Amino acid sequence: MNSIRVFVRTVDPLTSMAVSHYLDSRPNIEVVPAEEHTPVDVVVVVAERLTVDVASTLRKIKATLNAPVIMILCEITRNDLVPAVECNVAAVLPREAASRERIEEAVRTAAAGGGLLPSPMLGELLRHFEQLQREVLAPNGLHASGLTPREIDVLRLMSHGFDTSEIAEELNFSERAVKRVVSELTGRLQLRNRPHAVAYALRMGVI
Repeated sequence: MNSIRVFVRTVDPLTSMAVSHYLDSRPNIEVVPAEEHTPVDVVVVVAERLTVDVASTLRKIKATLNAPVIMILCEITRNDLVPAVECNVAAVLPREAASRERIEEAVRTAAAGGGLLPSPMLGELLRHFEQLQREVLAPNGLHASGLTPREIDVLRLMSHGFDTSEIAEELNFSERAVKRVVSELTGRLQLRNRPHAVAYALRMGVI
């Protein structure tokens, strides 16, 4: 089994040393320096709160390392959640609850593609996205996946093996309209082709 490569970023050198030393002692976890060409699987960031400077650091980490981030914070507010998620934060641990074992669990969960949020924060995040869907996306004919209802209908039929003419007949579109729908969605979402578009819709859970 390959080791999980972890980069630790803190303001306090003593905290960095303590977290790094513990994680480095655990099986299949390796703490690495954040050099430009060093592959990193998970980033651990410890801070007092999500300040402007910390948010800037998270954006830089996303741009350079593109790895899931574990945030250990003394204080986090509801307004911090969405910016944190947008910066690849996969787990948030309150400082008082961030035991060594809990940090290790978060590292392994994030490395496996999972997330870890306290229940109140998860509920707040879900409410935010429900509000976004209801007040912003739905009135503009959009879905949280970035797809319109018409695009979802076309992709659903494509996933069942329908060709362009069959989709046009089923939805009462012209073939040109079907081709335009496919062209627009693949271009907007940077999808390579029809199978890639269907795979995207499946991954988003809309078909």
